[in-house]
Amino acid sequence: MTDGANHGIRFGRIAAMLPVKDIARACDFYTKILGFTKVFENGDPVGFMILKKDQAELHLTLQPNHNAAPFNVAHMMVDDVDALHAICERHGLRIIKSLQNKDYGLRAFVFEDPDGNRIDVGQPI
Repeated sequence: MTDGANHGIRFGRIAAMLPVKDIARACDFYTKILGFTKVFENGDPVGFMILKKDQAELHLTLQPNHNAAPFNVAHMMVDDVDALHAICERHGLRIIKSLQNKDYGLRAFVFEDPDGNRIDVGQPI
């Protein structure tokens, strides 16, 4: 299967879609705790939302029966992983993988957001 290898299509951004049980609570977490800004919402009641911070973009989708996956659903690069880790600890978020320097060149950890979505966070060493 090589049809797509040299097709000339240029890809743009890809944003993580996070399922959430309570979209207002999720919005509060990502905006008030992590500093994202809501730039779009859709539905009445709201069932979809786009949040941005710097070059990062998250899409939240209301899924009232959401059961979190037992694996990372997004990877986020930051310029101060220690500061983000401290914020997560201060707000009582579950840390899945502790903060450490990895042999592949990142200082990283994994946390769960309020809906149990696992987010892998890294910073180049």
